[in-house]
Amino acid sequence: PAFRRFQSSYCRAYLPALAADWLQGPFLYKLYLTYGFLEAQIAVLYACGLASAALLGPLCSPLIDRLGRKRSCLLLSLCCSLCCLATLSRDYLVLAAGRVLGGLSTALLFSAFEAWYVHEHVERHDFPAEWIGTTFARAALWNHGVAIGAGVTAELLARGLGLGPAAPFVASVPLLALSGALAARGWEENYGGQKRSFPKACGEALRCLLADRRVLLLGTVQALFESIIYIFTFLWTPVLDPHGAPLGVVFSAFMAASALGSALYRLALSSRYRLQPL
Repeated sequence: PAFRRFQSSYCRAYLPALAADWLQGPFLYKLYLTYGFLEAQIAVLYACGLASAALLGPLCSPLIDRLGRKRSCLLLSLCCSLCCLATLSRDYLVLAAGRVLGGLSTALLFSAFEAWYVHEHVERHDFPAEWIGTTFARAALWNHGVAIGAGVTAELLARGLGLGPAAPFVASVPLLALSGALAARGWEENYGGQKRSFPKACGEALRCLLADRRVLLLGTVQALFESIIYIFTFLWTPVLDPHGAPLGVVFSAFMAASALGSALYRLALSSRYRLQPL
């Protein structure tokens, strides 16, 4: 019972932040198109967000350890809220700054929450380490459901609130505020242990990358795959929007396909089929 209460406390704060992140997916390109920007200008805005996530991502780990994992989750709520509110502006520089904040928010979302949970699970509550996977599996399952629901919700908001493609971004702000409030009220603060300098940590990572050919190959394959996903993310809206496709519903279909792929992968690795990755 104590573990389930702790697990629920984590999910209650984490899932609204995930929902806010997924709500922004279906209509980002459409929003910029509505503002009258050209495809090349929209590409630059997308690149600002991706470059921000790539450059600030390595800095997030030492930042989270020093600032505190709970405070980092609150920082995420603030940065992502500012990113969403920036979409209400038609000024190109404001939109670019919003994408930079969005990249930072993405880096924090997928590091601060998990870092807080692992420390609390092991250090404060002394639960068995093998139970960590149970929580993350449950969060992943909910993540797929939230993503599917977010697409349909974004479509309804874009049609019903009178704000057009900006509506899902505005609706994300209360969810982020809820996530921050639940974390602030129900969580204890924790910090990282050993504090290494950023250049030293990068040097160790680079040595690890070059010392093992398998790690280098894995990183290369992952980078190529992510490149394909980013190209697809940028292009699917201008390809389908001229045909009148409901973008939110299409996004939900993509997320449902992703959930199906994850389920098939788990089934393939189960004791019944015992397939192994190459």
